[in-house]
Amino acid sequence: MVDSKEFAVGIFDALARRRRQNLERITKEELYDFWLQISDQSFDARLQIFFDMVDTNVDGRITRQEVQELIILSCSANKLAKLKEQAEEYAALIMEELDPENLGYIELWQLEALLLQRDTYMNYSRPLSTASAAAWSQPIPGGAPKPPRRPWFSPRRAATRLRLAARENWQRAWVVALWVAAMAGLFAWKFTQYRQRTAFRVMGYCLPTAKGAAETLKLNMSLVLLPVCRNTLTWLRSTRARLFVPFDDNITFHKMIATAIVVGILLHAGNHLACDFPRLINSSPAHYEMVARYFGPEKPTYRSLVAGVEGVTGIAMVALMAVSFTLATHRFRKNGVRLPFPLNRLTGFNAFWYSHHLLAVVYLLLLIHGYFVFLVHKWYQRTTWMYISVPLLLYLGERNLRAFRSKGYSVKILKVSLLPGGVLTVTMSKPHGFRYRSGQYIFLQCPTISPFEWFIPKLSHPFSITSAPGDEYLSVHIRTSGDWTQELKRIFIENYFSPHSTGKATFNELGSLEQKSLPRLFVDGPYGAPAQDFRNYDVLLLVGLGIGATPFISILRDLLNNIKLADELMELAMETSRSEVSSNSFSISTTSSSTKKRSYRTSSAHFYWGIIEMHNYLTSVYEERDARTTLLKMVQALNHAKHGVDIVSGTRVRTHFARPNWKEVFTKLASKHPGATVGVFYCGTPTLAKELRKLSHEMSHRTSTRFHFHKEYF
Repeated sequence: MVDSKEFAVGIFDALARRRRQNLERITKEELYDFWLQISDQSFDARLQIFFDMVDTNVDGRITRQEVQELIILSCSANKLAKLKEQAEEYAALIMEELDPENLGYIELWQLEALLLQRDTYMNYSRPLSTASAAAWSQPIPGGAPKPPRRPWFSPRRAATRLRLAARENWQRAWVVALWVAAMAGLFAWKFTQYRQRTAFRVMGYCLPTAKGAAETLKLNMSLVLLPVCRNTLTWLRSTRARLFVPFDDNITFHKMIATAIVVGILLHAGNHLACDFPRLINSSPAHYEMVARYFGPEKPTYRSLVAGVEGVTGIAMVALMAVSFTLATHRFRKNGVRLPFPLNRLTGFNAFWYSHHLLAVVYLLLLIHGYFVFLVHKWYQRTTWMYISVPLLLYLGERNLRAFRSKGYSVKILKVSLLPGGVLTVTMSKPHGFRYRSGQYIFLQCPTISPFEWFIPKLSHPFSITSAPGDEYLSVHIRTSGDWTQELKRIFIENYFSPHSTGKATFNELGSLEQKSLPRLFVDGPYGAPAQDFRNYDVLLLVGLGIGATPFISILRDLLNNIKLADELMELAMETSRSEVSSNSFSISTTSSSTKKRSYRTSSAHFYWGIIEMHNYLTSVYEERDARTTLLKMVQALNHAKHGVDIVSGTRVRTHFARPNWKEVFTKLASKHPGATVGVFYCGTPTLAKELRKLSHEMSHRTSTRFHFHKEYF
C-alpha cells in the first residue's frame, strides 16, 4: 500500500509540474481537473502523464537517471524487489534502444514510438520443442467482452448442466450412493432389531437409535482406513478399477467418512448418556425386571454405568477423537489458529500428525468397547472385530511396508537451492530400483528434525517429484509454509548455506550447499496422483498456482526428454536406413522426418501432436494496461529481444502481468484441437478449481473437443 501511495504521489507531482506549481494543498477545482486528466483513456494523454512523471526537471527530456528512478518506483509498486536491483541495467537498455547517438537523453516522440512497437517485441513466448520456431505461441488476450444477460433459469440449460454433471461425477455418485445406502441399511436393520427387543419398553426409541448409529460407526471406522492405504491405491490406479472408482478423491472421501463418524458419535453417545441411562435408572421395578439379566439384580446408578468398561472406553474414545479431529481441521493443520504459548504447539502439521496417531489407541479401545457392549451376550453378536479386522490388518501391513521400505531408500543430498518465495529445491540421489511416473509424489523423512521419525516412520510430508523418470536423480521443490518445512529450511540456511552473489544464475539460486554433515533423508514412495494419468490425453492443459506447479515440472521434463529421445532415434534410424538395405530396416524414403517424429511420439505418448506452449502469469502485480507496469512491460520486451530471457521468470517463457482469461484459453484450445481429448490438470487452491471445472463442462458441451478436469489440492 505504501508503494502504491508513492506511485500516486509521483503522478500528482507530474500533474502539478504541468501547472508550474509546487502545491502543498489542493482546491476542489484543482482536484477535479487532476481527476479529468488521470481518467482520460486516450493514448496521448496517458503517454504525456507517463512522460511527465519521468521528466522531473520539466526540460522535455528524459535522462538515464530519471528512467532508473521510475523503474525502481514501478518495481516497488508491484513488489518486485529483485528487479529493483537490476534497475540501472534496465535503464541502460532503454537508453541504448532509444538513444543510439549517445545524446544522454530521449524525448517524448521516441518514447511514443517504443510503446507503439511494444506488441512486436512482446511476441516472444517460444514453444519448448523441436518444432518450427515459426509457430511461436501468442499471448493470451484478456478482457473479453461480457456476454449478454440470459434468464436466470432455462429448462434446457438446466438439463444440459444436469447431463454434464452426471457425466463428470458418475464415479463419485455411485460410490457415495453405495456408501450412504450401506449406512442406511445397517441403521435400519439394527434399529428394527432393537425396536423388537424387550429393552425397548424400558429405554424407548433412544435405544434403537443409539444401536443403529453404532452399526454405522463400525462400518465407517473400517472404511476410513481404506482411502489412506496409499500403496494399495497406487496399485489400483494401474488396474481397470480406475475406470469406475475415483481414486483422486480418496482424501475427500476420507474426510466425508470422518464427518459421518462424528455424526454417529453424537447419535450413539448422546442417546446413551442423555436418554438411555436416565430412563434405565429411573425405570420402575417391573420395567427393570425386563433387562435385569443384562445389568444385574440391582438397578445400576448413572455413575456405575459411566464407570463401567463400556462407559470408560466410550468416553475415552470420544475424547481422543475430539482432539484428533479438531487438530486435523484445515485451520489448525495450516497454522491458521494463533494460540498463546505453550498452546501454540497445538497447531501445525506436526500436531496434526501426532494427534492422528492417537487413533491407534482408539481402535484398541473400540475392540474392547465392542466386546463389552450393552445388551449383548453371544459372541457372534459382538461384530465390531468383524468390521475392522481386514481394513486394520491392511493398514498395519502398509505401515510396516512403508517403514521397511523407507529405511532402504536412504538418499544422498546432491544439491540444495534456495529460490525466491521461500522455496527449497532438494536434489537427491535416486535409490536403486526406484521407479516412478511423472506426476507422482513421495514422502520425505528427516530424523534431524524429529527424533521420533527414526523410531516411528513419520511418512507424512508429501512432495511432488519434479525430476523426470529418465533422470539419474530425484528432485523436489519444498515451500516453507509449515513447521516441518520451516525447520528444514532453517537447518540448511544456518548450517549448510554460504550466501554469495550469483548474478543471473539459473532459477535465481541464492546459495550453494557446503559439504558438511548433511541431514539424513529417507524417501517413501512413489504414490499415485491425478497428474500421473497425463498420457491418456491428446492435449494437456496444466494449471499450477504457486507451488502447485510442482507436479507439472516432472511432466514437462518427461515431455522434453522424450522429444529429445525421439530426435536421437530418428537420427539413428536415418543412419541405419542409409547403411543397411534390408526388409527390416527403417526406411524414410516416402515419409518426411517430421512425419516420422510425429508417428513415433504418437505411439509412445499419443499427445505429442503439437508444440509445448508455456504461459507464466504473475497475478500479484498490476495488470498490463496499468501505468504502474507500463515501464516494466517495456523493459521486459527489450530485455527479451536482446538477451532472450524474461526479466521475471529468468527463462524464455514470457510472464504476463495479468490474470488469465480462462474462457479465452479454453476457446483457443477447442478451436486449435477439434475432436481431441484435453486433460485439464489443476493443482492449487480450491477457488480456481470451480471455474476450471465449469469451463471444462461447458466447452465439452459446446464444442467437439472433450475436456476432462482433474484437481489436486496442496
